[in-house]
Amino acid sequence: MKQFNMLCRAALLGMAVFAAPLALAADKIWIDVRSAEEFQAGHLKDAVNIPHTEIASRIQEVTQDKNAEIELYCRSGRRSGLAEAELKKLGFTKVHNAGAYETLKAAAEKSGQPE
Repeated sequence: MKQFNMLCRAALLGMAVFAAPLALAADKIWIDVRSAEEFQAGHLKDAVNIPHTEIASRIQEVTQDKNAEIELYCRSGRRSGLAEAELKKLGFTKVHNAGAYETLKAAAEKSGQPE
């Protein structure tokens, strides 16, 4: 049931394209939780790559601030949902599953923001 809820949430987040230009603010930490190969094929500007299976062991490379605003994305929102849950277990309070890379990329292009 928990995975079903995460998938439903990811689908709803994907529909929130209108909010993406605001979400792509530079003061947030953007983490692409896809594989290194997927990241190399394309990613959002200023995003860092930490595969979702490594998020717990590598988050300290990016921030030690448990109140930092962290936006996570992947191909569909599933892996970013798993990473979100893991970071929340570690005490990070402002973690958000931003959903799918292609949706975020399209929203950035539509608003004229660099991807």
